[in-house]
Amino acid sequence: MKELSGESLKTIDEVVARHKDDKGPVIVMLHEVQDNLGYIPFEAMEKIGAATGTSVAEVFGVVNFYAGFTTEPKGKHVINVCLGTACYVKGSQALIDKAMELTGAKINKTSADGIFSLDATRCLGACGLAPVCVVDGKVIGQCTAARVEEEIKKIMHEEHMN
Repeated sequence: MKELSGESLKTIDEVVARHKDDKGPVIVMLHEVQDNLGYIPFEAMEKIGAATGTSVAEVFGVVNFYAGFTTEPKGKHVINVCLGTACYVKGSQALIDKAMELTGAKINKTSADGIFSLDATRCLGACGLAPVCVVDGKVIGQCTAARVEEEIKKIMHEEHMN
């Protein structure tokens, strides 16, 4: 586990102070920490637990229960591919295979260069558009391996331009 910067610790402290007296503050705090840092480090779980009178184990349980939370830093660009039944039957495995090939990221991991995170999801709630993927928050229905390749190459081009 990497050591957090002073700025990250300050962000966590500010989030905790802002919400510690709210009703049901744990999830609110977790969302805000993840929105600010991109993930939820263990130090945040400790501080949230202490501020709310909740054990670290309970906070960790909340983080692990909800698929939207992550304890690992994500890449600069996040690709989600639905492997739920409707999407899988319509070929989503080919989408994730193409994304792995082009990014070097393994499923539910981040590429070595930190540019891409590739997440397999179970359902994105758009079964009628199967297969579905989400690239940097943009939902792409009736997605194809060619479309995944196009999106990834566009990102790679933008990254090299910066």
